Amino acid sequence: MKKVIAIFLNAIPVLLMIGFIPIVQNDYYLGLAYLGIIVLALAIKHTKNDFVVLIFGLIIMVFAEWLFVSTGVETFTRNSLFGLMPLWLPLLWGYGFVAIKRAVEIIDSR
Repeated sequence: MKKVIAIFLNAIPVLLMIGFIPIVQNDYYLGLAYLGIIVLALAIKHTKNDFVVLIFGLIIMVFAEWLFVSTGVETFTRNSLFGLMPLWLPLLWGYGFVAIKRAVEIIDSR
């Protein structure tokens, strides 16, 4: 049960980010809010390689989303980043990678 609670606590920033999407209509303000959430979450708890995983997730998902949009698999009505996707989406994915990494570490711990 402790592992489930720990995983949930690590997912709170991602859930908060997702909850802001319908509330904050301006992609630039939402991106700033996401940066604030990420900085706060990493200030509260920072584990080894969090920043590397964050940057990796951010970069790789820009390319993945670009591929999805360019092949017609995905479409966005909010396309403030390169005219393809919402500006905040790579930030959400980047921190999502951090949350997934932490969840795996929690599951693997004794």
